[in-house]
Amino acid sequence: MPPRDTRRSDRVAEGIRMEVATFLAGDVKDPRVRGTLITVTGVDVTRDLGHATVFVSVMGSDAERESALAGLASTASHLRARVGRALRLRVAPEIAFRYDESVARAARIETLLASVRPPDPTGDDTPPSA
Repeated sequence: MPPRDTRRSDRVAEGIRMEVATFLAGDVKDPRVRGTLITVTGVDVTRDLGHATVFVSVMGSDAERESALAGLASTASHLRARVGRALRLRVAPEIAFRYDESVARAARIETLLASVRPPDPTGDDTPPSA
């Protein structure tokens, strides 16, 4: 008997990430999602492959973000079927979308650092190499 694959959930998570990103890049029909720049930043899948949380970053205002998340929630059942077919899963995981605040937080930190960083006398804004 072959050894049990303990990384299957990682492979399924990566497959879901790729399938959702492909869907968002061209196949999505919901107008709340279609015109918005959405990036899939990660996917967490439970060990039993029953649930998948897809983390997304949404460019735009808070209202646009909320609208896009509502649109994503409405496409979750369609995506579940699509993921099941694409990954050849007997039972596709329930998909839930969650806003990934780490991207917005990193952009805010970068803005704050830029505001306190002294100006470069050479005019070169690139960071020094290590």
